[in-house]
Order: sequence, then structure tokens, then C-alpha cells
Amino acid sequence: MSFVQSSLTPFRFARITTRSSWRSTAIGCRHMSQNIDRDSTTGKAAVPLPLEHSRLTVTKTLNPKELPPSKNLLFGRTFSDHMLKICWTEATGWEAPSIEPFGTINLSPSATVLHYAQSLFEGMKAYRHEDGTVTMFRPDMNMKRMNISAQRLALPTFDGNALLACIKELISLDREWIPKEPGHSLYIRPTFIGTNGTLGVAPPSEALLFVITSPVGPYYPHGFKPVPLHGTTEYIRAAPGGTGAYKLAANYAPGVVAQKSASKQGYAQNLWLHGPEHWLTEVGTMNLFAVIKDKDGITELITPPLDGMILPGVTRDSVLALARNHVSGVKRLAGLPDVIKVSERPINMGEIIQSSKEGRLIELFGTGTAAVVTPVDRIGYNGGDVMIPTGEDGMGPVSKPLWTELVGIQTGAIKSDWNYVVAQ
Repeated sequence: MSFVQSSLTPFRFARITTRSSWRSTAIGCRHMSQNIDRDSTTGKAAVPLPLEHSRLTVTKTLNPKELPPSKNLLFGRTFSDHMLKICWTEATGWEAPSIEPFGTINLSPSATVLHYAQSLFEGMKAYRHEDGTVTMFRPDMNMKRMNISAQRLALPTFDGNALLACIKELISLDREWIPKEPGHSLYIRPTFIGTNGTLGVAPPSEALLFVITSPVGPYYPHGFKPVPLHGTTEYIRAAPGGTGAYKLAANYAPGVVAQKSASKQGYAQNLWLHGPEHWLTEVGTMNLFAVIKDKDGITELITPPLDGMILPGVTRDSVLALARNHVSGVKRLAGLPDVIKVSERPINMGEIIQSSKEGRLIELFGTGTAAVVTPVDRIGYNGGDVMIPTGEDGMGPVSKPLWTELVGIQTGAIKSDWNYVVAQ
């Protein structure tokens, strides 16, 4: 890995043994044709290069910014000094990864991402522990999901461990951008887009994978505030055979109109319902959990199954794993019921309403990277409100101990193999 410094956004030089001719691409990446064995008829590399951390180069900014006061941080508004960029072409494969000063990306007006939404992303966080150690939470799952999303868009896949190693270098370089106050973190946004400048719906022949980071404060700085949901029947988020199970940019923009409609009616987010039976799927951009007591008094933690419409969230998987470990005795969590049933099964509004009428509805909450857990206090549905119980602190009897354990792991207060060490 090589280092240079520049006061401007520099050209990137891959660390390779042979340098020859330059060419520009739709994304303004400058790279050198490398002495690679090529097919004499197509010009393509006989063996396209993989994404390799060993070829990473780093250009440090000469004009570092100051981290703003934590009280002024708004989600996604402030960005750290550097970013990671990795170009890909069908002809040669992955180019040398490059960490460079945060800056704009030059795109051709004909870039496929602008016309056909060839774009996907991930969301992760880096946490600073009390002893100064910096960790990420289960980033291997994000790498796996990112590759699955790439396959769905006919974008190239990559070595997740290699990308993770490059991201580790980026975070280590900008570790001072991780706020020191409790509850704060560095949000990490890997993004992957098709960039070749040709109109026509087809697999991209050029692409750019980049990563930016942003310091963020706690989602609930003044304590948990349960949110009201609008049981949305006039719009749907996903359908069988569609793209709901993938973290694609195209899944998010259509939800803005639905969210604005819910807001006008006095609700914070949409409860996405599907089919004539109004099956519960997701909450806004979060996974969904409901807690109901069955008629024998057994507490059941329910989340919709991964049926192709549900995004396989990292927090969702973590909540299920913690709850199942509690049930099996691997690790009991203080505050959780001694007996609890953990279910991945369909649940519809009829069951929610019936359990509410019978006093068996315990709580409902969303899970995701940004907030970890978001409690719900009511659902607007068919002209009325279904009230959801919440505790004095805004949380419920099942979500609170799960949230406590998750946050304890993320902040280093609880030791766990789920933490990926970035720097010590």
C-alpha cells in the first residue's frame, strides 16, 4: 500500500509493475492499461483482476476539516475527510482500490446508473469503545448482502473480505471522525453503481464501488419516542419475485410519496402491508417484530419470514439470534421472559387487531442499523387506530433487553465475536 499527499483531488495511480497508456471512463477514473494477457479478438483480460486490498493506495488530504460539535450532527449531513473508490471494467476486472480526499464523482450524462437505476448500497457503523478500540458490527453480513444485491443487478461480485480490509483502512485513517460521546458512531455507506456511458438496458460494462463515512449522534438523543405507523394499503413496498429482498436504491425513492402521505395523516412512517389479507412486511425502511401472547400465555416474538419481499437485515438477524440463544440457554438475557417462542412466520392485521382486543398484544417494534430498535405506539388502519402498549421509557418488555444487549455489544461493554476490530 502506498501513500501520497495532495491538496487537490488527485489522479490515482494503481501500484502495479508496468505503466503504459491512459484512458478516461464515464466516471472520470484514470487508470493504466496493464500488461495483462488478453483475448486477441475481444481485447478482454483472459483472467479479469479480482478486488485486492494489497493494491490499495492512499492519498491523504492536506486540508483536513474539523469535526463539528456532536450536538450539531444531523444524520447524513457531515462527511469525513476521505473516501474509498474502486473502479471495475468488464475488460480488465477490478482496478486498484484508492483512498483519497472526499470529493465529487464525475459521471457521464449517459451513465447507466442515471437511466436504469443500476445502484445498490449498504449501511454500517463503526463504534469507539471506552478504551479507544474501534469496531464494526457484523460487517461480514453486509458484505454478503452487498454481493447478493450486486448479482440481482448484474453488477460484478467481489471478495467481501478484501473490500472489508479496504474499509478498515479508510476508517483507521478517519478514526478521529468517530465522536467520543456515548451513543455516537461513524456511519459507513458503501455504494455500487453502473457507470458506462451507453444507453440501453444491459449489464454494465463499467462500474464504481465507493465508500463514504459520516459521524452521527444517537437516534433518540432524549430517550425513546415510540412512533405511530400508517397501515399502508394504497401503496406496496415489494411483491413476490421483485427486489424487496435486496438493498437497491430503486427500492427507496418510491417510498417517499407514501411516507409523505402518512405524515400528512399524522403518522411517522408506513407499515407496509401486502395482499388482500394485509400481511405485515416492513416498517418504513426497517424490519418488523411483533410480540404477542398466545392463548396459553406464552410470549411469542414474531417477524415476517424472508420470503423474497423482506430485506434480510443485520439487526433483524441479530435480534433473532439473541432471542434464540436466550431460549436455548446459551446466554440468558435479564428481563426477557423465561419462556419465549421465537417465530419467523406471516402475521396479518387481522391477528394484530384480534390480539389487541383480547389484551394479548405486548408490543411492536422496528429494527435497523440507524436506530437499532424503534418502538411503535399505534397503527392507523382502515380509519381507526390500533393502540400498541409501550413502557414508561417508551420501550416494551421484550425489545428493551434485546436493545440493551445489542448496544452493549456494539459499544464494547459486552464482549462478542460480532465485533470486527478496526483499530486499537
